[in-house]
Amino acid sequence: MSAMETLWLLAITLLKVLAVTVPLILSVAFYTLWERKIIGWMHVRHGPMHVGKGILQPFADVFKLLFKEVVVPTKSNGFLFRLAPVLCLAPSFAAWAVVPFEDTLVLSNANAGLLYLLAMTSMGVYGVILGGWASNSKYAFLGALRSAAQVISYEIAMGFALVGVLVAGGSLNLSAIVAAQAGNAGFFEWFWLPLLPLFVIYFISGVAETNRAPFDVAEGESEIVAGFHVDYSGAAFALFFLAEYANMILVSFLTAIFFLGGWLSPFQGWGLGFLSESGIWWLFAKAFVFAFMFLWFRASFPRYRYDQIMRLGWKVFIPITIVWIVVAAVFVHLGVFEIGA
Repeated sequence: MSAMETLWLLAITLLKVLAVTVPLILSVAFYTLWERKIIGWMHVRHGPMHVGKGILQPFADVFKLLFKEVVVPTKSNGFLFRLAPVLCLAPSFAAWAVVPFEDTLVLSNANAGLLYLLAMTSMGVYGVILGGWASNSKYAFLGALRSAAQVISYEIAMGFALVGVLVAGGSLNLSAIVAAQAGNAGFFEWFWLPLLPLFVIYFISGVAETNRAPFDVAEGESEIVAGFHVDYSGAAFALFFLAEYANMILVSFLTAIFFLGGWLSPFQGWGLGFLSESGIWWLFAKAFVFAFMFLWFRASFPRYRYDQIMRLGWKVFIPITIVWIVVAAVFVHLGVFEIGA
């Protein structure tokens, strides 16, 4: 390959990366606005109203954070303190490389995409642990320890839930998993029905993985004053913030892809005209519903006690996922899932 071809390939790859990351960053900005509006409405108030009638509030927040000083505590480990937000953000963006938005619309249609996703989503906790430890603060370190234990607990349940999807879809490729859910029965062909316990456990574990309410003990403001990022400010705090919301959007898309047929129409094969046509809009609509549920949970449920979170992960979710993996294997043997169809 010539130098010109290499540069051209590099430029195309960079454009593809920007085509995913720029809309993602904008989505995070408006997701924060939507969260404040939704929670405001649920609490019978207005939410942001002043900066551009509320629409420009996320951009005002971003500019405020970017121009604020990043204060590094005197007795902290400066290098690791600055590295931690990057370690949180990089995996949450890198995971999008294998997320298919449509049959051919994917940055990297890797055959081992499921393994890549598990690896990327597991790495974010290193940034949380480093951020809590490097700041040399008791509150931050306690938040980091909580987060590490919580992520390890629910990562196992998420992984086992995806093993059930792997068994049902017969592939580690995300596009192939979506294709395995196609059929004339519409949404009855999707994996949510035979894998219902895994579907519920995966999404709830995703809420816990992102440290969101009611599983936000890593940040428990009323207990440990924001936890692992209590000493962060300015752009460094903005990176933690961006990583958290990017992960929430990622979990919403992945839940739709693994259990609700991705871009497939719920009325596929029903002869309902454009409603029976599959397309990227269906994937966005499904992800929108799950993204809303993150906000709904925050406005509705009190925070779990830490021992309750650990008990739910180890004594409830993990045993159920192990049993349902066996059930999924039996379903495959009985022909409920059409592997390779």
